[in-house]
Amino acid sequence: MLEKEEEWSGKKESHTKLVVNLFILPPGHLVTYNFSNKATHLLPQLFLLDRKRASLPIVSNVKKKINSTILCLEGTKEKIKKMFNKVELSISSYDTAWVAMIPSINSPSVPFFPQCVNWLLDNQLFDGSWGLPGRHPLLLKDVVLSTLVCVLALKQWGIGEEQTNRGLRFIESNIASAYDEKQHSPIGFDIIFPSLIESAQGLGIYLSLGATSLEAMIHKREVELKRCYQSNSDGWKAYLAYVSEGMGKSQDWKMVMRYQRKNGSLFNSPATTAAAFSHLKNDNCLNYLQSALEKFGNAVPTVYPLDIYARLCMIDTLESLGIDHHFSNEIQCVLDETYRYWLEGEEDLFLDPSSCAMAFRILRLNGYDVSSDPFYQYTEDKFFNCLKGYLKDVGSVLELYKASEIMIHPGEEVLVRQNAWTRRFLKEELSSHREHDDKICSYVEHEVNDALKFPYHTKLERLLNRRSMEHYSAEDTRILKTSYRCSNLANQEYMKLAVEDFNICQSIHLEEFKQLSRWIVDSRLDKLKFPRHKLAYCYFTSAATLFHPELSDARVSWAKHGMLVTIVDDLFDIWGSEEELVQLIQLLEKWDVDLNTISCSEPVEIMFRAIQSTICETGERSIKRQGHNVQDHVIKVWLDLMRSMLKEAQWSKTKYIPTVDEYMANAYVSFALGPIVLTTAYLVGPKLSIEIAKNPEYNCLFKLMSTCGRLLNDINSYKVFIVRRVIDSFKVTKVSCLCLLQREFEQGKLNAVTLRIVQGNGGVTAEEAIEEIKNIVEEKRRELLKLILEEKRSIVPRACKDVFWKMTKVLHLFYLKDDGFLSKELLSIGNDVLEKPVILNEFSIDAKENLNSLSK
Repeated sequence: MLEKEEEWSGKKESHTKLVVNLFILPPGHLVTYNFSNKATHLLPQLFLLDRKRASLPIVSNVKKKINSTILCLEGTKEKIKKMFNKVELSISSYDTAWVAMIPSINSPSVPFFPQCVNWLLDNQLFDGSWGLPGRHPLLLKDVVLSTLVCVLALKQWGIGEEQTNRGLRFIESNIASAYDEKQHSPIGFDIIFPSLIESAQGLGIYLSLGATSLEAMIHKREVELKRCYQSNSDGWKAYLAYVSEGMGKSQDWKMVMRYQRKNGSLFNSPATTAAAFSHLKNDNCLNYLQSALEKFGNAVPTVYPLDIYARLCMIDTLESLGIDHHFSNEIQCVLDETYRYWLEGEEDLFLDPSSCAMAFRILRLNGYDVSSDPFYQYTEDKFFNCLKGYLKDVGSVLELYKASEIMIHPGEEVLVRQNAWTRRFLKEELSSHREHDDKICSYVEHEVNDALKFPYHTKLERLLNRRSMEHYSAEDTRILKTSYRCSNLANQEYMKLAVEDFNICQSIHLEEFKQLSRWIVDSRLDKLKFPRHKLAYCYFTSAATLFHPELSDARVSWAKHGMLVTIVDDLFDIWGSEEELVQLIQLLEKWDVDLNTISCSEPVEIMFRAIQSTICETGERSIKRQGHNVQDHVIKVWLDLMRSMLKEAQWSKTKYIPTVDEYMANAYVSFALGPIVLTTAYLVGPKLSIEIAKNPEYNCLFKLMSTCGRLLNDINSYKVFIVRRVIDSFKVTKVSCLCLLQREFEQGKLNAVTLRIVQGNGGVTAEEAIEEIKNIVEEKRRELLKLILEEKRSIVPRACKDVFWKMTKVLHLFYLKDDGFLSKELLSIGNDVLEKPVILNEFSIDAKENLNSLSK
């Protein structure tokens, strides 16, 4: 095992040996190697592996490791499955203390819930504080606040003198944290903490704060209250109600009770509900507190219930880590339950913007028919009038932004507007964070940055999985009025399964890539002088989207056909004579031919043999999955592609200028996705009859996907600066555009942008043409997503439809900046998928050193 970063960055010989060794480690072995973030650029080097090294006998070792690891992970999967049945929440000493302070209705001198008082006596930490054990250094404000309210609860009932004194010593030793702006402040701290200090004085407790410090805290509270009272916004009223325990007798309790939920709580907060019950003796408040204690014993969490949100987070986390396929049944049950809540208008779902947005996104992406209408309550003006809006909760805005990306209906203007304002807000928040490091949680920062940089329709599954693992923390502590943890939201079991699952798949992918490299040589494709050798890219896109071990046939088919269409494209575009192009088509039409009896060029012979053998292989594999041979259909797909390519070649030769519609009717086929996607769909699992493959729905999926790809390609390949020179230097006329168009024909660059300018007869600029085409791409992409998510009126299996969407995401990622075949960044991230294993203890850092929810 190599131990130094310099050795990893060295020669390609060392690169290959290291990869092979990593895959034969004993199951569960934790590699201590510290990988850097530098791109290793190994994919081209993998392509250049010599045949001797490519035949290293690692297949049996890989299989042994996989089988052994799978057995070890069964226990991990069982633990995660049980989490779907029970939401685990940490106990809150802060909220338990407020419940403990409720006096008995019949005898005010004794507590209503003595079990809570006993819990406080039994759960003081060794340093005299109360709060979450293993706290982060930036959580001292939270601990001081929790400790003070626990001291007051014990003092109120005149018990626990020793615990009270230890608590007071802790507070006085750490009181400076209450003024430290770098410390994370619990919600309402500046209102609640000064009020508790005043309450302490009323009980004869005088902390050594100094008169100036106390006055400063009280002044800060009064300034905040005055400013917010003057605003008189609904958001401020919600916030003031939420921190009611810090308001005491000055609170408008009639206003507070407007926020009472059906379960009797106020904001699902035991502390707020306890304060309300102490003042109003409301029966529903009491029922809520009693139900919480029945569930958790002698104490309460800081938020309850959290079941809907926690289970949705589980699904989201498992999907982002790439391990959701292990829990299909459990996830389906949660989805069905959530959909029922959606139809019933469950308030815990709709009163929380995070839960509402996450439910909408996850349900819609899983084929449930859910309306975007609930988001009218979270338009920009209304969002900031709710509690989380007033608090400028970045996590909620992020969820609203991600939900807004799942637009599938033309009239969903609420999502269009939601996308605009949430994107603007998140950008501003990121910019603010760069100036103030503690203003945003680091785990949210990473998510926000990724969400803005890579829209949903550009995210390849395996890249998302890898990024999620790199930013993941099993110690996910969150902060409301006090800090809390929920094992359903984050835990080490998720990470353990994700890492092993990723590395198992990666080892399989690496072996497949070696086999494909041998196929290039065996097929003599390496003898061709003109083709772009893009096997690494072709295989990367398949492995990044169809990564499950059982999809090997689909991945290999995707990569082989992808490589072949790239070569054919080069032949038809640049290198082949018209005679060669026609001959290749004729050979494919005849199919059963003896090349020894036919006179053809070496490129045509090599390409026909490679295409023929690959089609035969696809047909043989389809028998296993489909029960019939799809060879004839695949031949037709290839012929359709070549004939469309030939038409473009003839247009170019004769300098014929088609209309935009005429061009697109041919161009979506010539974009060459048919042999890749239409053949792969047969190998992903579900039955796909020839009748379905000829159905208009199937053809529509193909046309929408290919149209998006063709137009994205045209936009990015179009040299805007050339057009600008023409426009800036000359009066734009049809003649000048035709001259430009002819020049593009000579360079093989005919595309929709140029044709749109010509069609505009001088009235359409390059920028306008590009904007029009971008709008068409967005429209077609939404239509495609709608078709894919449609279940009731669809006859194409969802797994087959997903192949079209996966390819669409590949295209959008490739053309996010420029032509994907030229992108060095894609080369780097390709290494992450195929080459660089995930090391478990790289991301399993102790909570004290790396608490993702607390910033650096």
